[in-house]
Amino acid sequence: MESKAFAKPIYLKDGTLVREITNVEDAIDFLMEWPESKRDVLHEATVRTCIMAHDGLKPVKIARDALRAFAVKKGILERQAAVKPWMIKPGSGGRAHA
Repeated sequence: MESKAFAKPIYLKDGTLVREITNVEDAIDFLMEWPESKRDVLHEATVRTCIMAHDGLKPVKIARDALRAFAVKKGILERQAAVKPWMIKPGSGGRAHA
């Protein structure tokens, strides 16, 4: 069975903190928490792509690319170099940061 982990994490602005997305499950969780009032066709397509990757119907890389494109379009993508450990929301990405 193929790993659902992304080759590289994606960092997304989540309010005043940054959320580290390391795998398909994190991506789906993030997208399901997206406010309903802000959901659109792009959100729907990204969710569908991530679910298909989770189910093994699409490569994980495609899900990561879709989430990254969603984040760019929504203005929530954070460059990795700008992310400091204290900025990452606890419990995100399945790893704790000190």
